[in-house]
Amino acid sequence: MYTDLVMDHFTNPRNVGEIEDADGVGQIGNPVCGDVTRITITVDTGDRIADVKFKTFGCGAAVASSSMVTEMVMGRSLDDAAAVTNSAVAEALGGLPPNKMHCSNLAADALHLAIQDYLVKKGRQAEVGQVLPSLPKDHGPSSH
Repeated sequence: MYTDLVMDHFTNPRNVGEIEDADGVGQIGNPVCGDVTRITITVDTGDRIADVKFKTFGCGAAVASSSMVTEMVMGRSLDDAAAVTNSAVAEALGGLPPNKMHCSNLAADALHLAIQDYLVKKGRQAEVGQVLPSLPKDHGPSSH
């Protein structure tokens, strides 16, 4: 059902936790299945993600997706990180079962919300639409 890479990221998740005084925080949940993902980021002076951590409440696919997204964006520019999609995360994991795609793969959405939060906190609201052309919707309320 799950690839070896999904199982590896589930049993040995990378970058678990929460960054205190994070530059950006994004949290999103799916009310249908109850999965919730929270991603915190710090951004360096060159607009690169210097650190990223996650906390996920959900199934193995949700944890693996969150772990993978942190690996994909560590050290990358905000523009590069913003381009990461949930389908790209699933692909990087070698695929997810179709019934796990929508509920369990919220990681990129939480990342995008963290980037938005960072830009707004820095007074760079005008850049949100340029960096993040489409923000996550349809997953229920997000809060942080």
